[in-house]
Amino acid sequence: MKRSSKIAHNWLIVEIHNNFFRTILPRLKGVVVDLGCGQMPYRQEVLAKGCQYVGIDWPNSIHGVKPDVVSDLNAGVDLPNDYADAVMSFSVMEHLHRPATMLAESWRILKPGAPLCIEVPFQWHVHEAPIDYYRYTRYGLERLLRDAGFEEIAVTPNGGFWSMWFLKFNYQSTRWMRGPKPLRMLTHLLLIPIWFMSQVMGRWLDRIDFNPGETPSYTTIARKPYTQSL
Repeated sequence: MKRSSKIAHNWLIVEIHNNFFRTILPRLKGVVVDLGCGQMPYRQEVLAKGCQYVGIDWPNSIHGVKPDVVSDLNAGVDLPNDYADAVMSFSVMEHLHRPATMLAESWRILKPGAPLCIEVPFQWHVHEAPIDYYRYTRYGLERLLRDAGFEEIAVTPNGGFWSMWFLKFNYQSTRWMRGPKPLRMLTHLLLIPIWFMSQVMGRWLDRIDFNPGETPSYTTIARKPYTQSL
């Protein structure tokens, strides 16, 4: 699982990712392909279930972990057709200038009837610049997945306005830690309770005033058809 701490400014988004993985874990079997695997945070859980884990990333990854297969997802995936029993991907599509290629390749390498499980940011700051190209609405995701040939597409917002707003505030507040090291440490200590309470409040307020049109990210599960249409 991804590691975080309740004193971190962004533990809520890490928790969202981990909860989504827990949701899809019962569906994982056989060969599980992790597209844009980064530091492979879910590798051990996949292996513990008796599955084969295949992490794929491009050669210029900033995460410092050697993937099982090196591929540029904008160009293709170096795996055979009908290879995977599941494909998952976390916070990757925004970094692809050709996301449709990644979805088409996911469809190609999946076995018929196998799931594609992805998470993408929506209301989120630019990160890993300049390789940060897109933000996706639920309607854009549904359209891209339908065009790629997927069916039974379920898109879920991960929180509403309040979670989104407080996470944005917390990321912005990290910019206040400036100046000499003692001052930065003091600012950090003062911000910790604000970070913790804001993320707790964000989840609580979303329960009583949920606006799915303002969300930090979306998670999506879709399925490759069992048979191809003629």
